Amino acid sequence: MRRIPGLVLLFLMAIALAACGGGGGSSSGSGKTLSASDAKNPKGNISWCIGKDTTGAFAAMVKQFNDANSNAKVKLIELPTSADQQRAQQVQRLRAKSSECDVLGIDPIWMAEYVSQGWLYDLTDALSSRKSQFIGSTIESATYQGKQWAIPFNTNAGFLYYRTDKVSTAPKTWQDVYADAKQDGGLVYQGASYEGLTVNFLELLYTAGGKAISDDGKKATIDSPEAKQVLTFMQNGVKDGAVSHSVSTYMEEESRRAFEAGKASLERQWPYAYALGQKSPIKGKFQIETLPGWKDKPASGVIGGYNLAVNAYSKNPGTALAFAEFVTQPKQQEYMAAKTTLPPTLSEAYDAPAVQKVMPFADKLRTAVEQAHPRPLSPVYPQISEAIYKNVYNALWNGASVDSALKKANDQINQALKQF
Repeated sequence: MRRIPGLVLLFLMAIALAACGGGGGSSSGSGKTLSASDAKNPKGNISWCIGKDTTGAFAAMVKQFNDANSNAKVKLIELPTSADQQRAQQVQRLRAKSSECDVLGIDPIWMAEYVSQGWLYDLTDALSSRKSQFIGSTIESATYQGKQWAIPFNTNAGFLYYRTDKVSTAPKTWQDVYADAKQDGGLVYQGASYEGLTVNFLELLYTAGGKAISDDGKKATIDSPEAKQVLTFMQNGVKDGAVSHSVSTYMEEESRRAFEAGKASLERQWPYAYALGQKSPIKGKFQIETLPGWKDKPASGVIGGYNLAVNAYSKNPGTALAFAEFVTQPKQQEYMAAKTTLPPTLSEAYDAPAVQKVMPFADKLRTAVEQAHPRPLSPVYPQISEAIYKNVYNALWNGASVDSALKKANDQINQALKQF
């Protein structure tokens, strides 16, 4: 299973959330907490609700836990492949205060909403002794208002793909990327008006030192000098031919196919495309590298993946925590990475020989995850993302000015933030 290529499907999410996302929720969470001791001696039945198990990894985790715990049993409830449908089915249960989904597989961008509605256990105490085992950015993705509400399960971060027959060495900065693209072959990325464009823009914005919202989550900060530099830079890349207008229609798969067909010499893409590229006509003619920096600033990225949260209405939260702890141990993380290439959240798992064998870029992937940061953690994230991708799209492809696009995005984000 690929996660962010959950992003391929998230473009409908803003509409879904706008229709069913409530306002006025408490930001303090459920008030319920779990500690590591609650996970000892698990017993009873629980269910795990997560996206469709396309690789068999989730079923394997359930079997391993059940085999190791004679007094406890986990049932896997597979949700749809579509991320927006996964969220919709979870929210339907949570609003009904259902205990059915004891363990929730959540995209990090859903967490703030769930917390604001009081739907999750606070796992800060439970994670306190293990935090150092996880890659720091994955803990960041599970943190909201200074507390940890989930356990990082699997993760993801973007890469730069480049044709070795056209680009001699991996570009060190985004300025180098665009210069190489203009000279020979062009750059493709996820430029359609959807979640993927938000991610692509934020990768450059974070690297340039900017943010979309303030650290306290109360106001928009996207109408900034850093954002103006980045959007002007991207806009100029379209104007001077480094990026083709066809990119305006590209999501993950369109950009992958264009790169594999030789229509571009560089591509911003997720790790899943590496193995597919090795089976394509460009096999042996491309390499991947962590995302580049911005002028003299170091690289950054946007983190993806699944985190595991405990339903505040669970009738067996201790066993739910025990299962979440079990599947995030080194042995299980290594198993999932080696069998299905799900990127681990534990740093040490990347060193396992079995992981290195199936993911020869494992060291680079760990670095990419280490450099990444979450998308804005807010109960109104879908509205924030929509404000970003629609206005960035208009600046890149529809002739809107950078100043007007960012001002409009800033105003729309502030309007959304007033809901909470």
